[in-house]
Amino acid sequence: MDSQDVHDDLEEVLYTADQIQARIGELAAEIDRDYADKDVLIVGVLKGAVMVMADLSRALSSHIAMDWMAVSSYGSGTKSSGVVRILKDLDADLMNRHVLIVEDIIDSGLTLSWLKANLQSRGPASVEICTLLRKPDAAKVPIDVKYIGYDIPNKFVVGYGLDFAEKYRNLDCIGILAPHVYE
Repeated sequence: MDSQDVHDDLEEVLYTADQIQARIGELAAEIDRDYADKDVLIVGVLKGAVMVMADLSRALSSHIAMDWMAVSSYGSGTKSSGVVRILKDLDADLMNRHVLIVEDIIDSGLTLSWLKANLQSRGPASVEICTLLRKPDAAKVPIDVKYIGYDIPNKFVVGYGLDFAEKYRNLDCIGILAPHVYE
């Protein structure tokens, strides 16, 4: 889906498909360098990280394993509730592996802080975070993020996996959702 298909629903396009792909390529190069010769498991957080995970894994030059986790703290709202529910757990054993959590967006940090602690309790060699988007002004807890695509304003964004009520995930860009859509 192109931004023109939903132009009345967007206030602004923050990043085009080309800009997103270029930045993911840069992140992949950093990850390849940092994890050379290591047993890496990248963990995608469903559903939003599907696009990031797919494109990042294809941009990596090294061998990696992939697994998925589904956690929820949003429901159908526009703000994180902070109460985390595991909807789908990992299949892989994390013992002595280097784990890289791949996220689409970090806003309050509450969900990711909980998730990182949960995964660290499973005996990995390391747990790091890669996110395409981060909202520094929305942070409620400090969270160490090793790889950040873009810092963005504290606005409700959609596209490239990010949704509002399960819509807009297949938008090829990232845009600010117009308030008339969700108010």
